[in-house]
Amino acid sequence: MSELTLFYRPTCPYCMKVFSFMNRAGIKLESRNVSADPEALAELVERGGMDQVPCLRIGERYLYESDDIIAYLDANAR
Repeated sequence: MSELTLFYRPTCPYCMKVFSFMNRAGIKLESRNVSADPEALAELVERGGMDQVPCLRIGERYLYESDDIIAYLDANAR
C-alpha cells in the first residue's frame, strides 16, 4: 500500500475516526502529521488543493472526508 498516505492532525476527531477504523481492520499505511511536518502540509495544499484533514493520497489522487476514506480503505486496503 505504498501508494497510500494519510495526512492528519493529531487533534482532529475525524482523523482519529479513520485511525480507529484502520486499527480495527488491521490496516497499516504511511501517515503524515501536517501539524508537525511542514513539507507534508505544503504537499497537501499544493497537490490536494486544500489543507483539510483527514486526506488520503491514492497515488496522485487526494480523497477527503473521513467517511469516504473509510469506505475506500474498507473496499481496497484489506
